[in-house]
Amino acid sequence: MLQRQPGAGSVLENDQIQRTLPNRPLKYYDIILGLFVAVLLISNVASTKILQLGVFTFDGGTLLFPLSYVLCNILTEVYGYRKARKVIWTGFFSAALMAVTLIGVGALQPAEGWEHQEAYEKILGLTPRIVFASLTAYFVGEFVNSFTLAKLKIFTGGRFLWMRTVGSTILGQGLDTAIFISIAFAGVLQLPLLVSVFFSNYIFKILFEIAATPVIYNVVGFLKRSEQVDVYDIDTDFNPFNLKES
Repeated sequence: MLQRQPGAGSVLENDQIQRTLPNRPLKYYDIILGLFVAVLLISNVASTKILQLGVFTFDGGTLLFPLSYVLCNILTEVYGYRKARKVIWTGFFSAALMAVTLIGVGALQPAEGWEHQEAYEKILGLTPRIVFASLTAYFVGEFVNSFTLAKLKIFTGGRFLWMRTVGSTILGQGLDTAIFISIAFAGVLQLPLLVSVFFSNYIFKILFEIAATPVIYNVVGFLKRSEQVDVYDIDTDFNPFNLKES
């Protein structure tokens, strides 16, 4: 049997392994879910602007989007993959609904006297290609991130939280960034610029995760103590489409 090792905010003895959540209300799960969805939607809107920050060139959404990975890591570490899967799907459908709404509103006839249709289309008129790229990259990246963290938690016996959060983010964000840029900009941007945008986005996101590590330790410790939960996904079905097991 896996021997649980003391980790950030451990609330169980070493010989106890919590495989599922207790059958009682969770204090903070819904709050984190709402914050996750807010971060995702705001990032999508902010990404319509390309900006320069020091040596980095990326879309504005990159400033906030890495926080979604931080929140997903916290969710998986404390509540387990099942609960993280529910949050990822909630974010996916919320982002899809926002994209469809913005495209639909842009396609409707503007009212007489409203002269900002062109500006609306330039800023919020998301093209189907960008929408598909964003949703695909998000889906793959977030699930790979959560899956990797959950598996590493079992493998390490709950130790080395910093290694697990950064390692899962390196893999998840790498796939997320590569998929989005490939689908959205391949054939549009020349290869040198495409490579530059990829590395600028990817390096910034990893540095964000590393910088957030002390915060992650504190939040994870607080949640585990407050909720009295610390789930290990030993018997979990990791199929992302299994929505019945939540």
